[in-house]
Amino acid sequence: MSCAETIAAYAFRSIGYGERLLPRTDFTICQQFTLIGSGMIWNIYFGLLALAIGFVIANAVAVGKASANPMFRKPAEWFVFIFRGSPLFIQFFFAYFCFLSLKNVFPIFSPLTSATFGALFVLILNTAAYSGEIFYGALKSIPKGDIEAADAYGMTGWSRFRRIIWPTMMRLGWPGYTNEAIFLFHATALVFFAGFPAFQQRGDALYYANYFADKTFNPFIPYPILAFYFVLLSLTVIGVFGLMNRRLNRHLPQAARTRLKRRPMLMR
Repeated sequence: MSCAETIAAYAFRSIGYGERLLPRTDFTICQQFTLIGSGMIWNIYFGLLALAIGFVIANAVAVGKASANPMFRKPAEWFVFIFRGSPLFIQFFFAYFCFLSLKNVFPIFSPLTSATFGALFVLILNTAAYSGEIFYGALKSIPKGDIEAADAYGMTGWSRFRRIIWPTMMRLGWPGYTNEAIFLFHATALVFFAGFPAFQQRGDALYYANYFADKTFNPFIPYPILAFYFVLLSLTVIGVFGLMNRRLNRHLPQAARTRLKRRPMLMR
């Protein structure tokens, strides 16, 4: 099978299109690049949906944590504390066994025992907690003069939040949120270890990298390929978020604009 035929057969194997069986002998570099790249579809799926839904929850958490009303502030503080204070790996396992137990009583929880929905649910809550703390810090850093100027113009309530507070919060918190987005996409690789099963060998990128490492007894080819794909994904995130950062800072003088720095996150 030529490389072009391999790509045609396995490019969308992770989502159920193409060859039904995985290669079993004569593993080629093209097969490994193609199947691991196919698995990246799931990593991108987890990352994009978790970012989109988690972003909305994170804004609510940040506003709730900054509220003077303890009915809003305390739940937000405990939510952030629990999901930031425990390892993501443990959250995956805990959620999986919780969903298994609930499925026996309430069949509606059955979809949450698969990686497709259960792992996504955990990633959403985890990134919402970290992002909520980032936005909370940005919210508390808004210059007092900006709010006083909004009051002087007669802005109150939702109008002041939508036009002054929220855009400034986004601008101040965006560099930190970019790091969280990169980490989130990296964290999608943990789905493979978390107990959430792959359906009909339709796994994520690490699933296929581990498959080739087990079959060839040589981890020094599939895992660097996996790292290469994640580096490309990280560069894409940095580029897209950099454009958004430029948009958020478009009203500032060029010298005052914050730039995203391409530095690796060595520690969480």
